[in-house]
Amino acid sequence: MKLFRTLSAVALILAAGSASAETWRMATKMPVDSPEGQVFAKFAELTDEYTDGKLTIQVFPNEQLGKEDAVLEQMQAGVVNIYAEGFGYMRKWAPELSWISPAFVFDDYAHWQRFMGSDLVKGWFEKAAEVSGVGPLGDPTAVLRGPFRVMVSNKPVNSLEDVQGLKLRMHPDKLAIASWSHLGAEVITLPWTEVYQSIQKNIVQAVNSPIALVESMRFNEVAPYISRHDEYWQSIGFMMNLKAYDALDEDVKAGLLKAYNEAGEFSQDLMFKVADESIKRMTDEGATYVELDTAPFVEAMKPFYDEMAASGELPEGYMEAVEAARTE
Repeated sequence: MKLFRTLSAVALILAAGSASAETWRMATKMPVDSPEGQVFAKFAELTDEYTDGKLTIQVFPNEQLGKEDAVLEQMQAGVVNIYAEGFGYMRKWAPELSWISPAFVFDDYAHWQRFMGSDLVKGWFEKAAEVSGVGPLGDPTAVLRGPFRVMVSNKPVNSLEDVQGLKLRMHPDKLAIASWSHLGAEVITLPWTEVYQSIQKNIVQAVNSPIALVESMRFNEVAPYISRHDEYWQSIGFMMNLKAYDALDEDVKAGLLKAYNEAGEFSQDLMFKVADESIKRMTDEGATYVELDTAPFVEAMKPFYDEMAASGELPEGYMEAVEAARTE
């Protein structure tokens, strides 16, 4: 089956006419016309411009080259050069990378950025690279996803107190369930596709979501209270085959990195613009949007993470790195 997936990917690449050694294949899950798809197209366009055509990025959207595991295998083999997805998928090579976006650890986006640039996280990426030959292109926080997280509910949630006893839908993730249970919610695990109907029937009262998905899932129709809580921050990792990167000329590397950084800036502008437009449409239709004070959430989670550190469930040096990143 693995061989079939790889052969299928190669067939797609050949069919696309990619014969040049200086053409990189980039795999993504997202449709071309999605906000993330627009960022990937901008990256490809800028790479061509800033490398004077010496490197072409060929984007394969909609999981054309396979699901996560298949693409990661192809990237290791050099069939795929870049996979644009969450860095959490690299935990198969460095389990510590599961801990880059835990709930309510970071005060704000800048705090998370500093943590992601810490020696601790760099060490995790280096560990993954040694095992897999795969590593991040540039600043791992540059391309924003989300761009932020909210709670959508059928009753007002204006503070941590309002979370107490709230029937909150959660995906089947042990840490996420434990985190929100600690904060006082009554956690109920349900598939994502059942959320709308479950809120409608009051089986659950709320769900956490990237703001970008609320309107497309029509959650605001049954849960008109939208509370921004910045539960955690996410980026789209441009994971790449390091051998292919090392083989590039220095000027091509510089052009590639410049294209990536500018695509990151473009993502910040685009994602927030799309979010603002979506929020306006939903509030015009009767939804209520608030931005919560997240400090009480962060404070409430400290004993939870201290306990995890004491029991050895956190990576060594984790909370120390978080604290060190609180100030520039």
